[in-house]
Amino acid sequence: MSFQAYLDTIKRKTGKEPEELLKLSDDKGFSEHGKLKPGVKAGQVIAWLSDDFGLGHGHSMAVFALLSGKKKIGDL
Repeated sequence: MSFQAYLDTIKRKTGKEPEELLKLSDDKGFSEHGKLKPGVKAGQVIAWLSDDFGLGHGHSMAVFALLSGKKKIGDL
């Protein structure tokens, strides 16, 4: 599955665009301006996305990849 396919599925499951999830991450205190804060672990983001949106590990890791800067919106 391509990275964009993960983002498309996340939008379908949550009703949220990736940019909205980055903003929500800021609101939760995991990130600032969509960039992961030092010390925030993947498990914290996975737990949040699972609890609030029912996302699984793989889809949550796609959001974590955006927050950590490993991937960008539009990457294949």
